[in-house]
Amino acid sequence: MSGERRPLADRPLTEPHPSRLPSERPDWALILAAHAAALAAGEAGYPDPDTGLFVLTAGFLARRGICCGRGCRHCPYVDD
Repeated sequence: MSGERRPLADRPLTEPHPSRLPSERPDWALILAAHAAALAAGEAGYPDPDTGLFVLTAGFLARRGICCGRGCRHCPYVDD
């Protein structure tokens, strides 16, 4: 649901939910490295290594305080 307030998932912000970023992806390590670098720098996101599209970090999404319900790759609210 759009704009829904819910608690953060019980996992570090560096660890995406497997349904949003499966570890079987060939670019998984590159994506996690780009995400970690953006988190460490306090940036809102990073360019996807494959497409160049801007991807929001879990840190940015957590600071926003709500889940938008749009299926974000690093959504910190998605649980099992």
